[in-house]
Amino acid sequence: MRFAEITGWGKCVPPAVMTNDDLATFLDTSDEWIRTRSGIERRHYSHVTTCEMARVAAEHALAAAGLEADEIELIVFGSTTPDEIIPNTGSKLKNQLGAVKAAAFDLNAACASFLYGLNVAGDMIRAGTVRRALVVGAERASWLMDWTRRESAVLFGDGAGAVVLEASDREAGLVASRLGCVPDTRHTLHMPNWGHGFDRFSDDRIRLSLRFEGREIFRHAVRAMAEACRDVLAAVGVGAADVDLFVPHQANARILTLVAEKLGIPEDRVLVRIQEYGNTSAASIPVALCDALEAGRVRPGALLLTTVFGAGLVWGAGVIRWGDRVVPLGRSAAALPPCDLSALELMRPSIEYYLGPNGRGSEKA
Repeated sequence: MRFAEITGWGKCVPPAVMTNDDLATFLDTSDEWIRTRSGIERRHYSHVTTCEMARVAAEHALAAAGLEADEIELIVFGSTTPDEIIPNTGSKLKNQLGAVKAAAFDLNAACASFLYGLNVAGDMIRAGTVRRALVVGAERASWLMDWTRRESAVLFGDGAGAVVLEASDREAGLVASRLGCVPDTRHTLHMPNWGHGFDRFSDDRIRLSLRFEGREIFRHAVRAMAEACRDVLAAVGVGAADVDLFVPHQANARILTLVAEKLGIPEDRVLVRIQEYGNTSAASIPVALCDALEAGRVRPGALLLTTVFGAGLVWGAGVIRWGDRVVPLGRSAAALPPCDLSALELMRPSIEYYLGPNGRGSEKA
């Protein structure tokens, strides 16, 4: 039987940091208000495009796997904030990397995009369609922030993560998964004026605005993530006690804690990085995974449990059996260009667009 082993990994986090105290200078909020409700202390905002962050993450993943870009046969680009819709941003990444042999496409399952992409690429490897794939999760969520909606605006950050999958005869990679979508819940996390769902000829001024019903999302997320995790663990024939590291989508610290408690996974085996990055949507899982590897929290043969939840409302869970490689085969010098602006300076045009030059946003979603 053929498996799709993770052999390389990489991340890109932009340098400009927006702290909770920074947000409090123009929003009716505070560090205490944000931390107690989400666990977030800071988030990173990008001065470059989603694809540029993805390129840096991908370069690191390729180096870790000891591969050149022209050895990759498939690129799955998971994002809700692509550089372009037509053509897809995956093809842009392919060209930037020089992955001349790779098929490339975008995948949008919101915050669940990376796990969904891991499923698609893994299935293509198991089917023998390709032998090597690059799966990317990248977001420039700051570009979508409506600063009049405090409850959602404080949550999101930017970043990118990537992994390389290679065909393997040993049981490694994503060995079980379950994906789904909660019926009749699209309205709870929705950007109605993003796409062709609005009349662009009648609206004088189209404002991007994320509609966010936090309580409903919380309720559905905890239930769906916990149930999906139980299902995939049962599919592999293991229990929560066998999980070496739980890597959940970094959406909200309270959600992570409650799901782990429902599963019976102790705190020391739960990976929490939301305090540093906020919710980076599709980038959340691969960035957290890179942090875990850098910190030595993933050992050869480790059993990882991951779960996701996002707009749709989509959900998923997966069991990953890690291979032998926990140290990169090589290193890449890839990096973003310097940013001379602070996060506040970087976001000033967006802030003034929504709030005016002296406005303060306090409306809750």
